[in-house]
This record gives sequence, structure tokens and C-alpha cells, in this order.
Amino acid sequence: MEAQIKIFTEKKLVGKHIDMSFIENKTFQLWNGFMPKRKEIKNAVDLNLYSLEVFPVGHFDNFDPNNTFQKWAAVEVSDLDHIPKEMEALIIPTGLYAVFVHKGPQSEGHKTYHSIFVEWLPNSDYTIDERPHFAVMDEKYKKEDPDSEEEIWIPIKSKN
Repeated sequence: MEAQIKIFTEKKLVGKHIDMSFIENKTFQLWNGFMPKRKEIKNAVDLNLYSLEVFPVGHFDNFDPNNTFQKWAAVEVSDLDHIPKEMEALIIPTGLYAVFVHKGPQSEGHKTYHSIFVEWLPNSDYTIDERPHFAVMDEKYKKEDPDSEEEIWIPIKSKN
């Protein structure tokens, strides 16, 4: 598994979120609620979609798939001056990220995440940092298409 280590510059996002766990996955429900209202966001900077997880501090210290976190569906915006009803703002702060490309159907994304957390991360010089995790879906993203691609951004910090 190849990772690119990148410094992510702060971004402003607008979207919707839902509390869920890995056991009680509500991702489909979240996106079904967000996509029809997406056009209400008038100041999006591009067509990219952001799927984010905001985990409580220490979420991965004693991992339990029943623990809840915030799952977001969002787009990047130029400013936070106009937030549509039923939506919220989220700022991803500047920081270091390990970036991976998931190639293949979205239903096989769990395999990529497994490789990241079970193989790459323990053998790297990094550990998880307490910032949002996210995937960026641009024009290469095609849901269940075997040629689909999305970027997975994992917040990291040096183990030292």
C-alpha cells in the first residue's frame, strides 16, 4: 500500500452529518439526505464531494466498532457566509495527512481501510492524529464501477 505524505491546508466545508458507529452504519441514509439538497450550496469551490469522519478523542486507542462518531457528507466552500437550512459548517484544520487512493467499487473500500490501519500504519513512522478523516470523491469516483477512484486522507503525526 502506497501512501503520499501531504500537508493539508485548511478547508471550509458545508454539509450534513449524522452520528453513527461502524456497527450501525448510516452512510447511505446520510448521502440520500445530502445529495438532493447539495444544489442549495451556492458557493461550492468545485464538484468534489467529501465524506468525513470526526472521531472523539482517543477513538482508536481502545477501538470498539460500537463507539459512535460523526459522519459528514459535504462540499468545500469559498466562505461560510451562506449556509443552507438543515446544513452545517465544518473546518478541516491544516495538518499532516497520509493519502491513499482506493481503486474499485465503493463496496470494497473496507479492504483499503484494512490495509491502511492493519498494515501501513503500524509499519510507518506515524500514528493517528486527532483531526477529521476523509475521502475526496472527484470525477474519477463512480460508486460501484471497478474503475472508480477516490482519495482517502488519514490524519497523522510522527511517532517520535
